[in-house]
Amino acid sequence: MARVVVVTGGSAGVGRAVALAFARQGAHVALLARNGDRLREAQAEIEKLGSRAVVISTDVASAAQVEAAADVVERELGPIDVWVNNAMATVLSPAADILPEEFERVTQVTYLGSVYGTLAALRRMRTRNRGVIVQVGSALAYRGIPLQSAYSAAKHAVRGFTDALRTELLHDGSKIHLTMVHLPAINTPQLSWCRARVPRQPRPIGRIFQPEMAAEAVVWAADHRRREVFAAWPTVLAIHAQKFIGTLLDRYLAKRAWEGSFTDEPLPTERRGNLFESLSGSYGAHGRFDAQSHPRSLHLWINLHRAAALGLAGAGIAAILVLLHLLRVL
Repeated sequence: MARVVVVTGGSAGVGRAVALAFARQGAHVALLARNGDRLREAQAEIEKLGSRAVVISTDVASAAQVEAAADVVERELGPIDVWVNNAMATVLSPAADILPEEFERVTQVTYLGSVYGTLAALRRMRTRNRGVIVQVGSALAYRGIPLQSAYSAAKHAVRGFTDALRTELLHDGSKIHLTMVHLPAINTPQLSWCRARVPRQPRPIGRIFQPEMAAEAVVWAADHRRREVFAAWPTVLAIHAQKFIGTLLDRYLAKRAWEGSFTDEPLPTERRGNLFESLSGSYGAHGRFDAQSHPRSLHLWINLHRAAALGLAGAGIAAILVLLHLLRVL
């Protein structure tokens, strides 16, 4: 029997890549997002793969809408097996220039949207004592960066909520699995449509990866009982640098991350973006940085295939020892 997967923010970017990855496994997929046209485009892609898809126009900042969407999913597709909280919103701007209502909206979508999705999933999974909830996190859940104060804070909040809830599930002896996948810079449409109050076109900071790499990590996390998954070496580096050399990292980011956030293309006026209203347009999983983006991560492969990686490392060491022995004999 096909499992039922819900993906919030599933009409574009990482969410769309995640939905397609689950569909390739034969899952029935429900997509929650605001833009009906993009939802229907994603639905058509999933159905071409031979899977069923249900799309529900939903603002995840509304607990009532999320709860109603969960009802539709179970009525149309059956019991929810996996719920992926991926929807997010951001404002690219110095913190002093972000308006109170903008901070509030980013928090409502990115943090409370994850809370509402998690609680809607739990209400249904608890009756069956099974299921998986995946929070799509970020290196910014551990380390804030300039021009992304609202989003960084919201991702920190998701991690705090997730850690607390995990302990409650353990206390109850629940078989529901709660995990978080932390991503590096990903080539999605987000920086082409987010609200921006900066002089030039935004770009992801550092090494950029394609959404399919993120989708691989999310699908794997749904199938394995790992507490957290760190996708790609830049994520690991940022998290551990924050732990051990936070002050030095502050100074490094103050100097490098600011200018590293832009291309040379000017933004002539403030871009209002999609913070409060969905923007029209046929956006898919990928953004505008395909030429600079990496399709896969060696670190992720090693992370997800630890036994094989250890086996290869052991074989390599054994081969070196044999070679040294032969050279000594000869």
